Amino acid sequence: MKKTGFLYDEAYMLHDTGPYHPETAERLISIYNGIKEAGLLPKLTLLKGKQADMKWIETVHDLSYIRRFEELCLSGKKMLDYPDNQMCMYTYETALLAVGGILNAVNLVMKGDLDNVFCAVRPPGHHAEKNKAMGFCYFNNVAIAAKYIQQACGIKKVMIVDFDVHHGNGTQHIFEQDPTVFYYSIHQHPSFAYPGTGREFEYGTGEGYGFTKNSLALPGWGDEDYKKLIENDLLPAFERFEPEVVITSTGFDAHIDDDMSDIKISTEGFSWIMKKIFDMAEKYAKGRLISVLEGGYSLARLPELARNHVEILLNIKG
Repeated sequence: MKKTGFLYDEAYMLHDTGPYHPETAERLISIYNGIKEAGLLPKLTLLKGKQADMKWIETVHDLSYIRRFEELCLSGKKMLDYPDNQMCMYTYETALLAVGGILNAVNLVMKGDLDNVFCAVRPPGHHAEKNKAMGFCYFNNVAIAAKYIQQACGIKKVMIVDFDVHHGNGTQHIFEQDPTVFYYSIHQHPSFAYPGTGREFEYGTGEGYGFTKNSLALPGWGDEDYKKLIENDLLPAFERFEPEVVITSTGFDAHIDDDMSDIKISTEGFSWIMKKIFDMAEKYAKGRLISVLEGGYSLARLPELARNHVEILLNIKG
């Protein structure tokens, strides 16, 4: 059995998006309950949020944006940049606790105290750009984690695998010129799917050309279609890049019962996807795998999806 961490903190509930917003505290409660009711908590190392050092936020986000986010939040504004980004007076603080908790988890993995970790945090992050919030996201959690792994832990090559049903525009833009971070995303597209980015002909730019890969899923596609894309696109990318650490932008919103997309992945399909990523991390990255929650809005399905996800990280699920 693997040494697996589970980052979860009731402080993440303080980020209040208001009524009728899909990104709610109930998402984390459903995830926690699914893991608890499966009897998995005693098998996990439980981690809490931690205030992030601002210097790591600044490796990804413009200081002017960070200050604007803080000032608008503390002044009582209910929105940042776009109507999707609803917030309250605690949103900035919660976002800092999410990043800091992830970086603490990264430290434990890199020191060998943990083999891998599931970071059940909010707000999510992969839509956040250097200088603006987008799609429920304020700080780009996985991008900051990748920078931290390289600069604080001396790692050269990091792979980010994003299987949220929406393209991680922020993550791609942050690393599209960087040959040391490979960004892979499998997501619903054509252009009417949010955020309308992540085309299959986008491979990165400049020195980063060839280190971005997007796999496009059409509405109505399900398990077998995703399996073909991952086998044809992701697995060869692992072989070529040979990452030292793997980060996943873990979104469960491609599930057939999730109203946020038209993709039809089953619960078993998600397990297949994560098991493939787990196996690749074992093969190329010494098992060092940091899973960071992004989307997933079906409160009925999140408990079983989280349970299976954690069982794969613990290596107790085939």
